[in-house]
Amino acid sequence: MATRFASQVYARRLERAAELTRDAGFDAIIVGTGPDFRYLTGSPAETFERLTALVIPAVGPARVVTARLELASLRESAITELGIEIADWVDGEDPYSLTLAGLGADAKLAVSDALPALHLIPLAQRTSAAPQLATAVLRELRMIKDEAELAALARAGAAIDRVHARMGEFLKPGRTEAQVAADIDAAIRAEGHDLAEFIIVGSGPNGADPHHEQSDRVIDAADIVVIDIGGPVQPGYNSDSTRTYCFGEPRADIAEAYAVLERAQAAAVAAVRPGVTAESIDAAARDILVDAGLGEHFIHRTGHGIGLSVHEEPYIVAGNRDVLREGMAFSVEPGVYFSGDWGARIEDIVVVTADGCRPLNTRPHSLVVLPG
Repeated sequence: MATRFASQVYARRLERAAELTRDAGFDAIIVGTGPDFRYLTGSPAETFERLTALVIPAVGPARVVTARLELASLRESAITELGIEIADWVDGEDPYSLTLAGLGADAKLAVSDALPALHLIPLAQRTSAAPQLATAVLRELRMIKDEAELAALARAGAAIDRVHARMGEFLKPGRTEAQVAADIDAAIRAEGHDLAEFIIVGSGPNGADPHHEQSDRVIDAADIVVIDIGGPVQPGYNSDSTRTYCFGEPRADIAEAYAVLERAQAAAVAAVRPGVTAESIDAAARDILVDAGLGEHFIHRTGHGIGLSVHEEPYIVAGNRDVLREGMAFSVEPGVYFSGDWGARIEDIVVVTADGCRPLNTRPHSLVVLPG
């Protein structure tokens, strides 16, 4: 599988980034390594104590500043094919002055939000005005997925669905959460994921902790088990899907609450379309749970954007009035949690289409009954 998209994809992104930089009134943005850098160059390079950064002026060609000994990390990127200048430096030279070369002491600069303070402060010391965050530019770029990104997300979603389809092989009473997680890890990798970014196996009372990972707790036949799994496929796009399992007929109160949760998740997915706000999707799920007396047991937002990062914008949460647009991709994952007893969550990734949405996860939403 290719480690990046075709070079013209990155050329379009860089052109758009320069346009948005101008629109925001910045003279340049400086992007440190991480998801933003990978989005714009195709390079998964990392910055340690030596600076690597992409400089995108409002006018003029972009360039990359990197330590000479890090040049190899850029080889598989689109940087060379795009003809982007690489300004390399060696220990003892000043990479920050090199980064700011040609921008002027009074330049209005913005930096990516993942740029470490180790590099941000030396840059700020060399400018007359403190750099601002480039979030307004970068979020606008990354929130709307292009066709190449949507195809990668669809591959990731289908692959993680296939792992959920095998849960009957892994999830059995008498096994520990950690043993189940180890099998899931192997299955995720076998399905083409680079790694298992996260594996939550929350059995019984552990299912009431939304961010429980796994433990040596032995799974009991009476348990409700939350399985939340995902990770990246090349070129770096993530899956994230949750289903809830049991080993026989659940207690009446569990079945009743789960039925409400299933209705809430379906209502939120049905509400997704261009022109509505992110917070309205949260409300579509939350109102059903509140009306059923379960509001206090839904303790997190309804969803988060996904792409090169597992969690990115847009966030599907009360107070977020961002208007949904075609090409946005995010999770819809209401849950209910009863401390010390049990929990449940249903999560799909959806993509906003011209007249609604397309779920990228298609496994059944009902409480999945496995052999006990």
